[in-house]
Amino acid sequence: MLATRALSLIGKRAISTSVCVRGGHGVAKVEDYALPAYFDRRDSPLPDVSYVQNLSAEQKSLKEKEKGSWVALSNEEKIALYRISFKQSFAEMNQGSGEWKSVVGGVFFFIGFTGMLDMRMGPVQGFSAHWDYENKQWKK
Repeated sequence: MLATRALSLIGKRAISTSVCVRGGHGVAKVEDYALPAYFDRRDSPLPDVSYVQNLSAEQKSLKEKEKGSWVALSNEEKIALYRISFKQSFAEMNQGSGEWKSVVGGVFFFIGFTGMLDMRMGPVQGFSAHWDYENKQWKK
């Protein structure tokens, strides 16, 4: 009786789970990995496509203005054009992250903790100090 009940619940669970997975979120856009994609890399500085692919009206007018003389463009417009094509500059890509601090802190914590265990710091006190765990009897 219990086995049949468990199997029936598993069957219902499998059916309801597949339905919930399909209906639990919105429709995601399927990426076509055969098409070129944008990426920021120092070893290949020119990505296949621009960073911003769907241009606003202001960005479209700026792209038309780009086809003319660059002397007529202001510095802000040149920066805006750069940000349309690229997400980060080389300086931003080369900027280090603070992850090394976490790694060094974790290593020092591990070294300190193992040192504490080796030196037997913080000995066991109280009732548990009088119990022999190997022989399962009180120490004499």
